[in-house]
Amino acid sequence: MAEMKDAAFLAEADSWIDAHWEEIVEEIGNLVAVPSVVDFDAATPEHPSGPDAHAGMTAALDLASRLGFPTTDEAGEIGWADLEGESETQLGMICHADVVVPGVGWTSDPWTMQRRDGFLIGRGVLDDKGPLVVSLYAMKFFAERCEAEGKKLPYTIRMLVGTNEETGTMKDVGYYLAHHKAPAFLFTSDAEFSVCYGEKGGFDGLITSKKLEGGNIVDFTTGDAATNAVPSQATLVVKANAAELPAPAGFEVTDAGDGCAKIVATGKGGHASLPEGTVNAIGMLARYALEHDLCSEDEAEFLRLAVKIMDSTDGSSIGIDTADAYFDPLTCIAGTIHMVDAHLELTIDIRYPSSTTGEELQAKLSDVADEYHATCENTLLMVPFLVDPKSPAIQMLASSYHDATGLDGDPFTIGGGTYAREFPCAASFGPEDPHDEYPEWVGPMHGADEGISEETLRRAMRTYILAIKRLMEIDLESLAK
Repeated sequence: MAEMKDAAFLAEADSWIDAHWEEIVEEIGNLVAVPSVVDFDAATPEHPSGPDAHAGMTAALDLASRLGFPTTDEAGEIGWADLEGESETQLGMICHADVVVPGVGWTSDPWTMQRRDGFLIGRGVLDDKGPLVVSLYAMKFFAERCEAEGKKLPYTIRMLVGTNEETGTMKDVGYYLAHHKAPAFLFTSDAEFSVCYGEKGGFDGLITSKKLEGGNIVDFTTGDAATNAVPSQATLVVKANAAELPAPAGFEVTDAGDGCAKIVATGKGGHASLPEGTVNAIGMLARYALEHDLCSEDEAEFLRLAVKIMDSTDGSSIGIDTADAYFDPLTCIAGTIHMVDAHLELTIDIRYPSSTTGEELQAKLSDVADEYHATCENTLLMVPFLVDPKSPAIQMLASSYHDATGLDGDPFTIGGGTYAREFPCAASFGPEDPHDEYPEWVGPMHGADEGISEETLRRAMRTYILAIKRLMEIDLESLAK
């Protein structure tokens, strides 16, 4: 546990967290109630990520203002709240107010937070609205403490609130860094403990079939599912007699009229970077259609390509598997499928280590697609992010986690992408904890019934408070050197 010098401090933090916990939970619910999904198609100069995403940021800044912090909404791109210190040098924290679309499979309204047996359930409670609220209240703890002691912290704390992290573009941070100096050090509450020092690269691809005319597929869709998640449900409408088609476990077959059958597959969704244990609904339907000969030859050719992609989650089925000394193996999933202008369009999400490049992936994927008379377009590319795991900043965060919780954990890398990769000196830091075991009815980030334990959040808040205290006690500027 914590060193004796911090035991009294942590006891003070625990009392404060206890006194404010019901208020914190209520505020998380208030943010969850804002359906803050990015919609670039609805973007305006005032709402560059769409009005819903901007509304999420506005709600977060409103909370910060009510907690007593001066706030800034800069051009609708990004916002922040400050706790002024003795120095203008900044310790940064950053969370995002945008969320992925709910998708299907929820047992309750995703925009109405549920409190069940010590867990919070709702879109964003884990990614990233719960951590956002906890981070703001960690600032509030220090604000009240400084006021009581009649002094300021050595450095200014700036809590940044983003609007489009889930799109992968992170143009909100790009806008910020084009107009403002980066904090001397920053952590984002959007990963796992103990502390993450590296993130895989990201490659999004669009696989497009040749023009499909005179075929049997009327529609093939994942609805409004996100491209960076394994889809839990997909729908196929084909020219067929529904009464003659089987409906095995996970499938529902109904008459769609006009001589068509509607086939809905329900699998198991999850985050694109953690595909193990998921069941991709697109793959379920593609295999079903091929097995029951429901397609024309041109359609079947593209579905065979889709199945080939989904025959593995490490890319081995299409020859792109790779790993290195810092990262887990590459992951590759299919995220969405749609029929667009007589073409089937399949999106893929690849998280890759430093042992390959976006250019190499594009070349290999294009060759595979070409074998099936399809094309592959790279729609988003992020290079891997890596810092020295032995650096003082990483070691300090890791020790703060250990001392605040009594739990062990080495610094690690992840397949997901966070804001940390956009800053010169940064790390991702909780709130998920690998020591926790959740019941099956608690869903993952980006999945149905997304949830997080209240104890996990409380433990995270305790850790953030101790980490902030320790970061305030060192030469923050030296961390970037």
